[in-house]
Amino acid sequence: MKRSFNSFANWPVRRFNLTGRTAVVAGPFIWLLLFFLVPFLLVVKISFADLQLGIPPYTELTNFADGAIHITLDLSHYAFLLTDSLYFATYVNSVVVAAISTLLCLLIGYPMAYYIARSNPASRNLLMMAVMLPFWTSFLIRVYAWIGILKNNGLLNNFLMSIGLIHSPIELYHTNTAVYIGMVYSYLPFLVMPLYAHLVKMDMTLLEAAYDLGARPWKAFWQITLPLSKNGIIAGCLLVFIPAVGEYVIPELLGGANTLMIGRVMWNEFFDNADWPMASAVTCAMVLLLLVPMALFQYSQAKAMEEKR
Repeated sequence: MKRSFNSFANWPVRRFNLTGRTAVVAGPFIWLLLFFLVPFLLVVKISFADLQLGIPPYTELTNFADGAIHITLDLSHYAFLLTDSLYFATYVNSVVVAAISTLLCLLIGYPMAYYIARSNPASRNLLMMAVMLPFWTSFLIRVYAWIGILKNNGLLNNFLMSIGLIHSPIELYHTNTAVYIGMVYSYLPFLVMPLYAHLVKMDMTLLEAAYDLGARPWKAFWQITLPLSKNGIIAGCLLVFIPAVGEYVIPELLGGANTLMIGRVMWNEFFDNADWPMASAVTCAMVLLLLVPMALFQYSQAKAMEEKR
């Protein structure tokens, strides 16, 4: 049995002559092909189907009749996305919330990553462990904990009233403020870690040379440290922005009924309305909304790198 499993696992290597570096690089691509591209193609297929009562709750795109294969594509779901103001407002609000959350993570995370990178080597591992420690707890439990902190009779309001700073509870729970707090708390480590990886490798002799030439600390930071950490900033911001756009759990648990996020809309279409074709169209539109700007950005970055060479 073990020999048969090994033969099956090694079949791609033998079939396509994948050896050495090619086999190592092919592994992630095969993983993405199986668990991202194939499911996404199934979602694209469903988005062109029509709703029906039954299992599955959508029609087939192809059918065989009169000795011929007929292909039927329903574009009404995409047309409805373009004409319905609710979906447009949801997409815009999702991008705005994700952008603000990313900016807040950057403003908080950059000083954290900078401080950790400039700490003595003995303390860096402990500080990075403190950043990664929340990952040891379930994401859902961490978000639920913020409910107990932010609600009207929660820990935060009770503490502020006990020390006399406020006389009535602050409305935080089920507001956009609570969503931003949950977003920043949940995604901050994703920005700190790539920033730290870039800042810790920076050549400190460049800063010493700048100080010797009379540059003030803020000017040396602005002209040397910040440009050299640009790639870390971009990587961290993408790691925060992309999942934040489609976030469902945080807006659902901490946001109010008026918190429009595309993740909540997809959930409602899939499970409440059982409208899989409409939900799939919403998903495809969201992916295009994210991938097209990213592809254009990557293209411009690659072109800029070629011009520098």
